Amino acid sequence: MLSIEDVYKEYSQIVYRYLLSITRSEQLSEELTQETFYQAIRTVNRFDGSCKVSTWLCAIAKNVWKSYQRKHPYTENLAEEVSLGNHTESVVFSNLSRIEVFKKIHLLEGEAKEVVYLRLFGDLSFKEIGEILGRTENWARVTYYRGKEKLRKELDADEK
Repeated sequence: MLSIEDVYKEYSQIVYRYLLSITRSEQLSEELTQETFYQAIRTVNRFDGSCKVSTWLCAIAKNVWKSYQRKHPYTENLAEEVSLGNHTESVVFSNLSRIEVFKKIHLLEGEAKEVVYLRLFGDLSFKEIGEILGRTENWARVTYYRGKEKLRKELDADEK
């Protein structure tokens, strides 16, 4: 059994990057990461080992984020707060405004939307995305590719 320090060292960056991909705020992601590990310590007896530790922690992080949203309604201007990050795949969207990018990504269905967000804005690897969503690395790659292709088709249709 790993100590809480070992768990924190091993998984804090995954949790932080996951939260960063959905909050798009470094400071808020740091705060919510700390809250996530606090909640994990409080509820460690509920962890039954049926999933990976990273999946369990990201599920807690998602609930911490939702709780934060209920207490602090989101009113910031999306176009001012969002950046595409440093990821090379963001070049696909370089000719669009940030708000247009989000509109297009928002049209994606189900998990494809989440995979694209995690990849582009969380700058997570496919392996990390697979772990977070309880899937394989290959599934994350395929889902991302299909989502990106759908976005390209939408963009091509808009240009015509």
